[in-house]
Amino acid sequence: MKAWIAILAAAIAFAQSPGNRENGKRLFTKDGCYECHGYDGQGGRDGPRIAATPLNLQALSRYVRRPFGAMPAFTAKVLPDQDLTDIYAYLKSLPVAKSPKDVPLLKQMQ
Repeated sequence: MKAWIAILAAAIAFAQSPGNRENGKRLFTKDGCYECHGYDGQGGRDGPRIAATPLNLQALSRYVRRPFGAMPAFTAKVLPDQDLTDIYAYLKSLPVAKSPKDVPLLKQMQ
């Protein structure tokens, strides 16, 4: 019963989240986010994993506008707030990474 309640709550929260995830996916590629973070937000050599980010929209926006490290700043002129909201919706729609113990090849290496 508790599992169904949790699933229902997650579905309601997802349905109420702002942004268009399909447009966010398109913008993620068009604006070059994939170059450092991977096509599915899985991370790479130059950028961390951002799929299913635990950040809320406000925190992500603050970081994108005024990052530290090697990431360039994306001002509202370059990436309007609605586009950033759509990218956020896309990132939140991606699955959480599997634990290494749940990846068969990694489990064999232990």
